[in-house]
Amino acid sequence: MFNTSEFLNRSLNIAKMIISQKLTEGDIAVDATSGNGNDTLFLANIVGCKGKVYSFDIQDKAIENTKRLLENNNISNSVEIVHDGHEFIDKYVKEKVKVVVFNLGYLPGSDKKISTKAETTILAIKKSLDLLVEGGLILLVVYYGHPTGTYEKEEVCAYSAKLDKQKYNVFHLEFTNQDNNPPILIGIEKRVF
Repeated sequence: MFNTSEFLNRSLNIAKMIISQKLTEGDIAVDATSGNGNDTLFLANIVGCKGKVYSFDIQDKAIENTKRLLENNNISNSVEIVHDGHEFIDKYVKEKVKVVVFNLGYLPGSDKKISTKAETTILAIKKSLDLLVEGGLILLVVYYGHPTGTYEKEEVCAYSAKLDKQKYNVFHLEFTNQDNNPPILIGIEKRVF
């Protein structure tokens, strides 16, 4: 369990706190941007061997980093690593999912010119909405302090804000008194009918 006073200082920590309340053992989850594998590992530890995590990335280095992290933590059976863009999520994920996580931006420690793009991210969000179970959740941690990041942030915020309020609950959380473009958190929950 998270100590709230220690974790409310970063969007990623808040996302993890929300995920730990939403996701349970045996669930299906998606890490739409595996990066260094940290979110994939976090999700896999929650869903356990009875659940499944799909982990997407287009970069060889991200795939290698994620595989290494999972191997070092003795996790293999519950994770399917997909070397493809998250906009193709529906090609690989056939089950209904409980949580989809995005960390938008670039792979830390790599070429900053390679980053997520508004167009493919919005397509991935649309497809993820179709895959969500009722009560399921999409969380996007949006890092926008890079050349294409501001445009992506604006487009994703605009798209999510226009989702049908009868079908989805949407929130945007941002820190307004911090320097250096702190990441924002966007949550989209599929309502239960």
